[in-house]
Amino acid sequence: MGSTPITSTNNSIIINCKAIKTSKFFKNSKNQKNRLNEAIRISPVMVIDESGKKLGIMETSKAIEIAQEKGLDLVEIAPNLRPPVCRILDWGKFQYQQAKKQQKSKNNQKKIDIKGIRIRPTTGENDLNFKANQKKKFLAKGHKIKIEIILKGREKAFQNEAKEKLQSFIDKIDLETKIEQDISRQFNGFYVLIAPQK
Repeated sequence: MGSTPITSTNNSIIINCKAIKTSKFFKNSKNQKNRLNEAIRISPVMVIDESGKKLGIMETSKAIEIAQEKGLDLVEIAPNLRPPVCRILDWGKFQYQQAKKQQKSKNNQKKIDIKGIRIRPTTGENDLNFKANQKKKFLAKGHKIKIEIILKGREKAFQNEAKEKLQSFIDKIDLETKIEQDISRQFNGFYVLIAPQK
């Protein structure tokens, strides 16, 4: 950068300054800020090129120059190391690839819903069988199931019988399951959480 022209008018001084474009911070996939190109203020840095080869420790300005000659960016990837580690890469392409990986990972994750089934101490055998079939379908699809037995009024005095009925309903299924939450008390009765056996 050449010398800055300075002119004097009366008792005031006017300095003609050239605007300097500085790089911003960019957030990576872990929500950490990455310094890019001229925003990397520490020098020297350890440099890794676009193929993963270590170029060694060098002044940051030199590393930026090498990156720009290749039409790429210098990105600070390990700022806490001494010297910091920077990599030469195409930042836009890198961000695009990371976004694709995240989307693919998200698509591959199997969504597991918790389905709810409620019974009452007075629920008849036919209804229990119908609900048991529902339970089998949910489990076959990989869902967890929260089974509740709801007690009202005087029914609350027969808690042992309610737990036995809940256990009997669980036993109606012939698929392999695992208990994720044992029969537990809740304000209006009892519940149990079961899941498919993997």
